[in-house]
Order: sequence, then C-alpha cells, then structure tokens
Amino acid sequence: MARQTRAERRARRQAQAQSQPQPVEPAIAGAGAGNGEPAAKPERRPREESKGGFFSFFAESWGELKKVEWPSQNHVIQGTIVVFVACIILGTFIWLCDIAFKHLVQDVLLR
Repeated sequence: MARQTRAERRARRQAQAQSQPQPVEPAIAGAGAGNGEPAAKPERRPREESKGGFFSFFAESWGELKKVEWPSQNHVIQGTIVVFVACIILGTFIWLCDIAFKHLVQDVLLR
C-alpha cells in the first residue's frame, strides 16, 4: 500500500471535519458573541490575605524542605571528587594552552 501524500491526508481530514457536527459554543450574556465584539473577561477574585505571612512563609518552606530527597554522604563525596578531578584536568589544559600561546606570541608575533 502506497503512502498517502500530504494533499490526500489534508483532503481526508477536511472531509472528516465536514461530516462531523461542529460543537456549539455557549454565548456569554453581554459578551457580544457572534457580532465581532470581544468577549468579556471573567471577574477576578481578590487574593485572600493570610495572617502571619512571614511565619507562614517559613512554615511552608520547611514543609517543602521535608519533601526534598537529600543526597547521602557517599553521593556528596563522589560529586566533590568528580568536581576536583574536572577542575584539575581543565586547569592543566588551560595552563598548557597558556604556555603554548605565550611562546607563540613571543617568538612568532613579536619578532
């Protein structure tokens, strides 16, 4: 069976869309539905002010910290070792590049 072309797929989707009934959106009272006017924005409720905002912030923060899955001591040590090794490797690479470019600049470009 041959694959359908893009035009064939598009025509099939259009035929399916025409055969299915379109959902009717309910009109909002006073929104000017159907006559080109923009719909009215829903009312916003004022924020509820909580008492003790400062203390509630810390209580919620403490609750979130209890949910955190903290790494074990083994994971922290392994991560620290990986960072030290990466720093040593990159530091050595940058040091060698510095030496090479120093000689290049002094011996080739400044003569």
